[in-house]
Amino acid sequence: MIEQFTVTGSETGMGIGRIGVWHPLLGRAPAQAVRRAAAEIEALGYGALWYGEAPGTREAFTAGAVLLAATERIAVGSGIANIWARDATAMAAGAAALGEAYPGRFALGVGVSHAPLVERRGHDYTRPLAAMSAYLDAMDRSAADLFPVDPAPPRLLAALRPRMLELARDRADGAHPYFVPPEHTAAAREILGPDRILAPEQAFVLESDPGRARQVAREHMEGYLRLPNYANNLRHLGFGDDDLAGGGSDRLVDAIVAWGDADAVAARVREHLDAGADHVALQPLPPDLDTGVAQLTELAPALGVRPER
Repeated sequence: MIEQFTVTGSETGMGIGRIGVWHPLLGRAPAQAVRRAAAEIEALGYGALWYGEAPGTREAFTAGAVLLAATERIAVGSGIANIWARDATAMAAGAAALGEAYPGRFALGVGVSHAPLVERRGHDYTRPLAAMSAYLDAMDRSAADLFPVDPAPPRLLAALRPRMLELARDRADGAHPYFVPPEHTAAAREILGPDRILAPEQAFVLESDPGRARQVAREHMEGYLRLPNYANNLRHLGFGDDDLAGGGSDRLVDAIVAWGDADAVAARVREHLDAGADHVALQPLPPDLDTGVAQLTELAPALGVRPER
């Protein structure tokens, strides 16, 4: 069992708890199904809901508003809002609007996305770190024109490699890494220092048969391994090209996707927490909302997740 507590962002006062849920369909599935799943996950006692922004999803702040309106207490975070989808003034205004409407419940995760997706939008991806730095500058300049929000929504960066993690340390409230093992969490904490939020995503499959579990994991991983940001980060962590081929070697699959019974998945969550994570956003596989809620229900006791009383 994992002890639960409140994680607060730097100067934000926002509570997200130890364990949250990241799910791609929270920003994509029909609104009625999203509302139902969000309410059920909140009732189980998880601390946060995370959703992405990619082709085919709802716009990031619209997706966040749907989740916030469907729930009462649970925190909601963009994981991530794409900087190429709106200018910095619109990003700051959107975060402020949700922060003001739902005090202490919204976290703004922002990221540079990936070259193939950005180029489809007609943008130049050659200098993503510089683009993010300039974007944060513009967000900060626009803040003077916005109404004050207290507490301010925390700003987290989708940071993988050291220089983006340094930017998260210096210009944000922390980092929300995706598709990373606990070894990355340890390295990220060292760079971020003790005062920044570190909230990695962790995919899992509640399946104890190695062949079936790894098949589901590879179906999830295959597309991500074609994206240079994720592939290069894994190489930085010591995985070779052979590990990245064919949907991932067994070694890589086991590092990225936790599988087994509830205790095995909880042990992986504990590895992230022991490595320095404040919060772990669990992504149930396969990506079906009803199956995901069922897996989260089965997993909750091993995690110490329980409803508020």
